[in-house]
Amino acid sequence: MRRIHRVVSGGQSGADRAGLDAAVAAGVEYGGWCPASGWAEDYPCAPGLLADYPGLREAPGSDPSLRTYLNVRDSHATLVIGDQGVRHGNWCSPGTDLTIRTAGALGRPLLRDSGDPAEVERWLSGLGYELTLNVAGPRESEQPGLYERARVVLGALLGHS
Repeated sequence: MRRIHRVVSGGQSGADRAGLDAAVAAGVEYGGWCPASGWAEDYPCAPGLLADYPGLREAPGSDPSLRTYLNVRDSHATLVIGDQGVRHGNWCSPGTDLTIRTAGALGRPLLRDSGDPAEVERWLSGLGYELTLNVAGPRESEQPGLYERARVVLGALLGHS
């Protein structure tokens, strides 16, 4: 029995995309909601992300906050990967701040990853098995190099799920 059954994210560059790619590489089901037309900062034109990630679904609108809400709502827990900063609240990303607030409002468990897969595994072990995990965090343009760092953490995590 796998700890993580499914990974969801909004597909934005950075942490979100690392979640999708790590799931695909590990043979773990993936999905989630993306903005209408599959928009992401590096996929500005339709069909956008949907061409490369057909497991994603279009949210019924282009506002990224809608896909954030839907992904938190449709998951058991959210893992936020990224470095804290000072530009917008606690994170260098308004979208990441929104994810954290949404998880709190919906009463969903959330972990702000330290970069240690063992810490994430301990947290998940208290949540059960066959989990749908929402992976979120800043865009690559907000934290260059985050995609690679997140892939390492998620690759280790999904290899042990």
